[in-house]
Amino acid sequence: MENVPLKGGRGSASMVQKCKLCARENSIDILRDTLTPYNAGDNETFKTMVQFECRGLEPVDFQPQAGFAAEGAETGTPFPEVNLLEKDWTDYDEKANESVGIYEVTHRFIKC
Repeated sequence: MENVPLKGGRGSASMVQKCKLCARENSIDILRDTLTPYNAGDNETFKTMVQFECRGLEPVDFQPQAGFAAEGAETGTPFPEVNLLEKDWTDYDEKANESVGIYEVTHRFIKC
């Protein structure tokens, strides 16, 4: 959720990279007002969760790292630090006395 200033005072972006061949500055900015949660009702469907403004870069893969949280569907038990690095996550909901999890995380990018 950090922003990096763009060269020449042209604003800021979530990620800025400089091309080693041509020295051009390329950027991707997360459009924060497009962040949308993925809920249990969205299970097994693709849903737009975030949009990016891309200048000179195009995302081709996604590796979920930090910033994910979950909540027990029936109990509301919070799971504040969900690690999806392995594309699967499991824990135990003590209120429901059962295992909970997120399995086989997939993604796709749609050009607008």
